[in-house]
Amino acid sequence: MTNRTYRILPLYFILSLLMFATDPNAAFAQRSKQKQQDRNGSDNSSLFMEANTKKLLGDYDAARELFKKCLEQDPNDAASMYELARLDRIANEPAQALDWALKASEIDPENKWYLKLLAELYQENMDFDNSVKVMEKLVELHPDDLEYMYDLALTHLLVGNYQDAIDSYNKIEDIIGITEEISIQKQKIWQRMGKPDKAVTEIEKLCDAYPDELRYKSILAELYLADGKDKDALKLYKEIAEKDPGNAYIQISLSDYYRKHGEPQKSFEHLKAGFANPNLDIDTKVQIILAYFTAEEYYEKHKEEAKTLANILVETHPDNPKAYSIQADLLYQDKEWGAARTALRKVISLDSSKYVIWEQLLFAESYIEDYEAMRSESQRTIDLFPQQPLPYLFAAVASYQFEEHREMINYLERGIKFVVRNDLLLAEFYNYLGDAYHQVGEDQKAFDAYDAALKINPENSLVLNNYAYYLSLEGKDLDKALVMAEKATKLDPGNESNQDTYGWVLYKLGRYDEALEWIGKAIDNHKTDNAEVLEHYGDVLFRLDRTSEARKYWERALKAGNGGSKFLEKKAKDGVLYE
Repeated sequence: MTNRTYRILPLYFILSLLMFATDPNAAFAQRSKQKQQDRNGSDNSSLFMEANTKKLLGDYDAARELFKKCLEQDPNDAASMYELARLDRIANEPAQALDWALKASEIDPENKWYLKLLAELYQENMDFDNSVKVMEKLVELHPDDLEYMYDLALTHLLVGNYQDAIDSYNKIEDIIGITEEISIQKQKIWQRMGKPDKAVTEIEKLCDAYPDELRYKSILAELYLADGKDKDALKLYKEIAEKDPGNAYIQISLSDYYRKHGEPQKSFEHLKAGFANPNLDIDTKVQIILAYFTAEEYYEKHKEEAKTLANILVETHPDNPKAYSIQADLLYQDKEWGAARTALRKVISLDSSKYVIWEQLLFAESYIEDYEAMRSESQRTIDLFPQQPLPYLFAAVASYQFEEHREMINYLERGIKFVVRNDLLLAEFYNYLGDAYHQVGEDQKAFDAYDAALKINPENSLVLNNYAYYLSLEGKDLDKALVMAEKATKLDPGNESNQDTYGWVLYKLGRYDEALEWIGKAIDNHKTDNAEVLEHYGDVLFRLDRTSEARKYWERALKAGNGGSKFLEKKAKDGVLYE
């Protein structure tokens, strides 16, 4: 077997072959350089190849120095100037790059790579006029090259030479025929020039060239509307709807047309047809329904339409949670709490990841006063979103309804840790904590919680009333209780609970005549007999030595049902005040 000897090519030679095989710019530059060598006899090819190798390896500084050495050997080396321009462009030195590119193109004025780089650098140096001149030269040198023609048209646009841009696009159109890209571009340019008729003409030609493309007819109809040619627009809309009855977007366009022309019934019929079409994306439909919320007056006038559309939305997209979410919003807005709850539960069955839906559901439960459901769903919400504070508050309120006061305290103490930058919510937590601590007999903790709530909002009449009343029951800090109770009546003057509390604190202070007046107001304001208030009134009467009247009020309180003290029955029986 014959032994063969293989030669190993130098690495720089392999890299240079690869470079010239993959970089057409460099190949053109090399051919240009060969012409210069033939012209002036100076051969710096090896140095030029080494410089390109450095550039390919990413050693730009070394490459730049080698290209400059090439120029020392041959001052007319356009290829090295071109490469230096590219390196300076990479280094974000556009002015210096432009200078090299200009020199290269002056030496070799017909090299398209030099000219193309020069045009781009003129643009980067904000010299659009000269960029246009260079692009025009490229088009002149290469009249069949569409890339240069497109670049020239775009450059004219950048400069603001709109008519020249139109002329360039027309030349391209003469070669390749009418296309959507060019027609739409020319339409926009005509509109920018304030010539809507010419913009219409461009799209009319596009429609004539592609008579079966209904999308172009839709664009034309919109232009007709903008140009005041409403009848022409309507004719096109009807043609599209006839040829493509499943086109949901045309139904929306027709709806908009009839709405603008004062035919609301026709407008709504087309809108319903669009909503019933599953091909119209749900986000577009949701945006249309949300428009009904733009003004309260508009919503009140058209809310039945919005509900109808929401129902169609649910029927058309039965597996999309967005459909039920928008339906729930409308029902919630109209205070149809039960129906809103049903829709919200459907949303959650499809997608339980949105906290805001759970929160809205809990509010709906509170309005319905379904505390069993509130207790269950608030716990589910806490499991899914343990750092959201509001579900803990709902869970606490539900626990209160079932007299689970320790459980209530547990929820409140856990949830309050997650209240951040929301003083109103924080005050509510303290308010409920005060009530809960009182129920379990931890009155000092209750008073501390009320103090914290009032520090945040000293005008909270509910907290003022409860705090004052519980202090009066303890016979503690009665002067402080009196100030709070009086303030509560001023903040909410028609509230019978506040009036009773104020009267009861006065009673505890021995100011019986004033107490009788305020508790009497509370009785007058109660729609039905309240055992606690009636008993209080009887107690005051007894202190005023009106014992027979006191007994009558105690008997009346006994008939009123729950709410009286443990001594009420004995008071009514014996006609004697027991405390």
